[in-house]
Amino acid sequence: MDIIDVDLGSRLVPYQEGWDLQRSLHAQRVAGERSDTVLLVEHEDVYTAGRRTASWDRPVDGTPVVDVDRGGRITWHGPGQLVGYPIVRLAEPIDVVRYVRSLEQAVMDLCATYGLDTVRVEDRSGVWLPATADRQERKICAIGVRVAKGVTMHGFALNCDPALAEFDRIVPCGISDADVTSLSRELGRPVGIADVREAMVGFLETALAPVRWETASPTGDAGRVPDHPKETV
Repeated sequence: MDIIDVDLGSRLVPYQEGWDLQRSLHAQRVAGERSDTVLLVEHEDVYTAGRRTASWDRPVDGTPVVDVDRGGRITWHGPGQLVGYPIVRLAEPIDVVRYVRSLEQAVMDLCATYGLDTVRVEDRSGVWLPATADRQERKICAIGVRVAKGVTMHGFALNCDPALAEFDRIVPCGISDADVTSLSRELGRPVGIADVREAMVGFLETALAPVRWETASPTGDAGRVPDHPKETV
């Protein structure tokens, strides 16, 4: 896969700019004009709302929200959070849930290198830390995707060392009975995007290999675009 750091470490990328770049690369991938690509971004402060966002999930103080075409509900992006947008053609038969699980696995493998025991939570996407005697379940990575014409968009948002108070204005991912956390909070020391970037790329390449179309059908027609009606999760 091509890995594109969108000025990672040098500037914060406006959400609209990143979204426009995703759509351009998606169109090129659908047309067979480029290979699978992963964009890595650190965004400016922004709240984005997926298609299942409820009115009561949103900020009540007038904070702007960008409505997007991914699955899931509302979340925050901003400094200290590594956001990854895989633009990949999925193997047939297209299994969006399997793709999401692959993204989760890549993040879980990364967390394991830091000694963090992460879990999946039934009926909730993303990567979680389990509840303890004095703490609720807490999400360390949000995932929301879109699959159109067999090619993915959007992706994952891993909390490295963000200002977690930014999540207080919303009901993150529509979940009111759990918390949000970060690598830095769980480990009790700063862990930045630069610290995890290389390892994250390696785990992504490993986890996504079984679900990518070219991997599953190496002798197939690379120009053919599989179509699929289920576009979001």
